[in-house]
Amino acid sequence: MDNTLAGRFVAGLAKAVAIAGGLVLVAIVVLIVVSVIGRSLSWAGLGPVLGDYELVEAGVGFAVFAFLPWAHLTRGHAVVAIFTDMLGPRFNAWLLVFCDALMLAVAVFLTWRHALGTIDKFDYGETTLLLRMPLGWSFAAGLVGAVTLIIVALYLLVRSLADAVAGRVPAVTSGASH
Repeated sequence: MDNTLAGRFVAGLAKAVAIAGGLVLVAIVVLIVVSVIGRSLSWAGLGPVLGDYELVEAGVGFAVFAFLPWAHLTRGHAVVAIFTDMLGPRFNAWLLVFCDALMLAVAVFLTWRHALGTIDKFDYGETTLLLRMPLGWSFAAGLVGAVTLIIVALYLLVRSLADAVAGRVPAVTSGASH
């Protein structure tokens, strides 16, 4: 990541969304533990948390979308470079531009379709079975990560294109190194 204003903003945004996803996952773990303990103590009049499956579904859906921008920003995706490493740094710089453009297209498509699904959920007033929680809000929460992914993908495309045009070879990074 670079130290420009745009780079710091995008990194801060992606990190904040990923942290929110992590906090939601921690809350889900606590919910599951409480629910399992309640189930095991049913003989004492306790029981599972009502709607635990519905809450887990909503939370995990948000978390998955929340982690995508950070994974892309840190180049944390799986890479198999056995063949491409032999083709030289200039080729790999342009290959990165192609991959970043493809990721931006996927992010835009995913967000567009997810937004349409969110609108449908609100329009039809669909709710969960037990809690009667409106599904539209769960879908809308996922849009936060999806829109952030578009911002990150656009930023990385511009950066990798500038690097390729200038003949700079981008540093190889992975999610584990940050």
